[in-house]
Amino acid sequence: MKISDQKKLEINELMTRFILHEGCKLMPYKCPAGYWTIGVGRNLETNPPTSEELKIIGDYEHGITKNAALFLLRHDIERVEKECKKNIPFFSALDDERQYALLDMAFNLGIKGLLKFRRMLKAMREEDWEKAAFECLNSMYAKQTGKRAKRIANTIKTGRFEI
Repeated sequence: MKISDQKKLEINELMTRFILHEGCKLMPYKCPAGYWTIGVGRNLETNPPTSEELKIIGDYEHGITKNAALFLLRHDIERVEKECKKNIPFFSALDDERQYALLDMAFNLGIKGLLKFRRMLKAMREEDWEKAAFECLNSMYAKQTGKRAKRIANTIKTGRFEI
């Protein structure tokens, strides 16, 4: 089945999954990597709000609303999807769930971090889902993110997202 024949994951479903993995904090905080972050994992240092986003979210240094956090998340998902499409030639040929797995990893690690998973990406390009899942778990990412990495590796392996 070609991707054009499949139903795309709804943005609300993607947002729910990212909130599951990232949480949602309305006040700025330091993430485990030491970066100032807000909302659903928005790294304020490497991905500061655009002028358009600032018009909506306002003075984020003193906190944002849940709606503002969801607004930023929508933009982040769009940005990460564009980065994946640009940098991973076979991304659009993947089924929805495996696309999601790469989106989640790019969201968490940045596109540069995801692209370091050369063996995993090669295995995915070759549709060797077992090897790709192994390579996902055979990483510092898996050690640092625990259950999240296990969910993502399982999604890569099976083509199904399970909590």
